[in-house]
Amino acid sequence: MSQWVGAAMPRKEDRRMLLGRGRFTADLNPTTQTGPLHAAFVRSPHAHARITAIETEAALQADGVVAVVTAASLGHPYLLAMLEREEFRPTRMPILAGDTARFVGEPVAVVIADDPYRAEDAIELVEVDWDPLPAVTSIEQAQAAAAPRLHEQADRNRLVDLLMFDDDRLAAIFAEAAVTVSATFASARVAALPLEGRACLAEWDDRDDQLVMHTSTQVPHQVRSGVAQALGLPEAGVRVIAPDVGGGFGLKCVVGREEVAVAAAALRLRRPVRWAEDRRENLTAAFHGHEQRYRVRAAFDGEGRILALDAVIDCDTGAYSVFPFTCAVEPLMAATELPGVYKVPAYRARGRAIATNKAPAAPYRGVSRPQIVLVMERLMEKAAAALDLGPLAVRRRNLIGPGEFPYTGVNQITYDEGSYREALDLAEDLVHARAWPAERDRLRERGLFAGIGYACFSERTAYGTPTMSQRRMGMTPGYDTALVRMDPTGEVIVTTGTCGHGQGHETTFAQIVADRLGVHPGNVRLRQGDTDLCSFGWGTWGSRSVVIGGGAAGRAADIVADRLKRVAAHLLEASPADVELAEGTARIRGDKDAAIPIAELARLVHFQSHRLAEFGRGGLEARATFDPPGTFSNACHVAMVAIDPGTCAIRLHRYLVIEDCGVVINPIVVDGQVRGGVTQGAAAALYERVCFDPDGQPVTTTLMDYLAPTAAEICDIDIVHLQTPSRFSETGAKGMGEGGTIGAPAAVLGAINDALVSVGVSFDHIPVLPQDLSAVLKQAEAGP
Repeated sequence: MSQWVGAAMPRKEDRRMLLGRGRFTADLNPTTQTGPLHAAFVRSPHAHARITAIETEAALQADGVVAVVTAASLGHPYLLAMLEREEFRPTRMPILAGDTARFVGEPVAVVIADDPYRAEDAIELVEVDWDPLPAVTSIEQAQAAAAPRLHEQADRNRLVDLLMFDDDRLAAIFAEAAVTVSATFASARVAALPLEGRACLAEWDDRDDQLVMHTSTQVPHQVRSGVAQALGLPEAGVRVIAPDVGGGFGLKCVVGREEVAVAAAALRLRRPVRWAEDRRENLTAAFHGHEQRYRVRAAFDGEGRILALDAVIDCDTGAYSVFPFTCAVEPLMAATELPGVYKVPAYRARGRAIATNKAPAAPYRGVSRPQIVLVMERLMEKAAAALDLGPLAVRRRNLIGPGEFPYTGVNQITYDEGSYREALDLAEDLVHARAWPAERDRLRERGLFAGIGYACFSERTAYGTPTMSQRRMGMTPGYDTALVRMDPTGEVIVTTGTCGHGQGHETTFAQIVADRLGVHPGNVRLRQGDTDLCSFGWGTWGSRSVVIGGGAAGRAADIVADRLKRVAAHLLEASPADVELAEGTARIRGDKDAAIPIAELARLVHFQSHRLAEFGRGGLEARATFDPPGTFSNACHVAMVAIDPGTCAIRLHRYLVIEDCGVVINPIVVDGQVRGGVTQGAAAALYERVCFDPDGQPVTTTLMDYLAPTAAEICDIDIVHLQTPSRFSETGAKGMGEGGTIGAPAAVLGAINDALVSVGVSFDHIPVLPQDLSAVLKQAEAGP
C-alpha cells in the first residue's frame, strides 16, 4: 500500500528557491582560478543576405577583447539533424553563419572579452559586408513557384512533405455524406519565454582533458552529442551539467548554436567563457514554435457521427531543422494524432515543414496538439451547427467510450484506458451545478458578450522507443535509466537521465522511491542533469519524466528493496516474502516487535557484510531501465469568457479542468502543472504572437510588444481529478506536463465563438486579439 504516492507533500525544491539558494547557470563561477571571459554575438540585421566579408580588426583592438570568432576561424562547424525518410530534406545549421544569413538575429560572429559590457560594445565594431536577398516570410510565399530557396535541396522550401494514412474511400464518403464541413485554421508563432533565458558557461578541464559545460537545458546528453559532433570531439571529451533550470517549455530541448559557439571559444582559448541571452535575443533569435495552418474538411452523417477526415497541415519551421528532433516533429505529430479522442473511420493527412526566413522552430510545449485539438473541437462545433444538434451531443457520439479500450484508431495508434466520456459528462454536470449558463446570461444582460467553450482531448505521453522509432529519427529517444543507491545511514541517492526544469522532480521521484524502500521522501535525494554522473538519458520533454524516469527509478528501488528484505529475513530468521519495508523499518508482517530499522540494515550491509552471507554483499545499489510504448492522459476543459463590446477586451471569467493523468503521484505538483499549462494555452489564444514585417524584421522584440499574461489576466482555475491507471506505467501514472497548454486554446476559442453567436461571427485562428474582434464586429454591423 502506498504511503507517499498520492500524498500532497510540499515540493522539496521550493525552500531553496524561495530562500534564494537556487543555483542557475548565470550564478556559477569557473572551477579554475582564471576569471571567466564573456561572449556577445554579432547577429544578422537582415532576414536573408549573403555574407561577403567580415572585418574583425577594429573589434580586436577594443579594450578587453580577447578574441573574435567567425565561422571561418572555427572551421565552419555545424549541427545536422537527421530523419531516415525519403520525404525529409536535411539541412545543416551552421554554428555561425558563414556565407548566408537566413533570419534576423542569426549569429554571425562572437566577441570574447573580459567584461560583458565590453563584449557588447565590441560587437558594434565588427563590420560585415551584406548582400541582401529577398526574404520569405509566410507559408504561402515560401511555397510559391518563384519563391527564393532557403536551401537548394528543398523544392518550394519544403523540408518535409509527408502523405499519411491515404484512403481511396474518401471521395465516395464525402460525396455521400449528409454534411461536409471545411475550414482553414491557423495559429500564430509564439516564444517560449522562460524566466531564465538560455545560458552557458564552458571551460576546459586540464586535469581530465575535458570540455565542461554548465548550461540551461532540458537535454544534457543531447547537448553533449551535439557539441561533440560539431567540434569533432569524442563524447567522453565533453561533460554537460544542467544546474537549476528556470523553465524550458521546449525551447531548451534542442541544442542551441550559441552553446556550441561558447564551447568552441572555451576550447580554443583554454579559458572559461560564459554567455546569457537577454530578453531581446530570446524573443528574436531563440527557437520559436506553433506557427501552423490547417486546411481541413470532415464528413458527417445525419446524426453527427464523423465519417471521414482530410487535412493538409503546413508548419512554418523557420530557417533550419533543429537538432536532434528535426523540423519534422510538428507535421509528424499533427498528421499522426489529429483524430485525437474521436473515432474517425477514414483519414488522410498531408504534413509539411516549410522553411522561412525566421528563427527556427523547436518542439514548443504541446507540439502541434494545441492546434489539432482546436481543429477537431471546431469541426465538432461546425457539424453541430450544420445539423442543428448540440455540440456536446456531437462530441459524445464520436468520443472513444467506455468498453472500447484499448482502442486502435485509423491512425494506427493504440489508446490505453481513459475517461474521455466520463470527463465530458462530469464537466457538463459541474458547469450546470455551478450555474455557469445562468451567469453567462447575467453577463449578457449587462451588455457584455459572454460564452462557454469546451475542449475534449488526450495527451500522448511518455513516448518510449517503440513509439519514437516510428518517426525514423537519426537519434531515436525513448528509454531512460536510473540508479538507486542507499548509503550506510539509510539515505538514498537517485540518479536519472531526466532533467527537470521546474516540474518538481526532486519531490515526485522521492515519493516513488520512498514507497518502494519504506523510507521518508526527505531521505531521498535526486541527482540529474550531469552527463558524467548519470546514465545516458533523453532528458525532460513530452511529459515523459515521471512515467519513464520515475518508472526506471521505481524498478531500481525494487531491486534494492528486495536485497533489504533478504538481509532482514536472514537477521530475523524469516522468509523474505514475509518482510515489509515501511516507516523506516523492515518488519515481519503481523509482528510489530520483529523489526529492524532500515538504517541499521544499511549499516550492516556496508560495514558488516561478512555477517550476511553472499546476498548481503555488494552494497545497496541497483540500476534499471524503463522503455514503455507510451500512454494517454485525457481531460476536458471548460472556459467562460466575458468580452467588453466597447474595448473588445476579452477576459477569462471561469475555468474548469477535469484531468485524468492516471495515478496522481502528487496533487500539488499536478495542479501546478495544469495551472501553468492553462495559463500558457490561454495566452496563445488571447495574447501571444511573434510578428514580422514583410521584410522579415521582427517587430515584437520586447515585452512591451510581445504580450504575456500576468496573474491579473488569469482567473481561478478549478481542477478535478479522475484516475484511470495506465497498464503501461510502473506506477499507474501517465504524463501530464503539457495537457493544460493543449486544451486551453480550443476551450477559450470555443467560449469566444459562443459569446459571438448573437452577432453571427466566429474565429478559426489564435490568438484572437481585440483588433480582430473589433474588425469583425464592424463588419457584422455593416451587414453581410
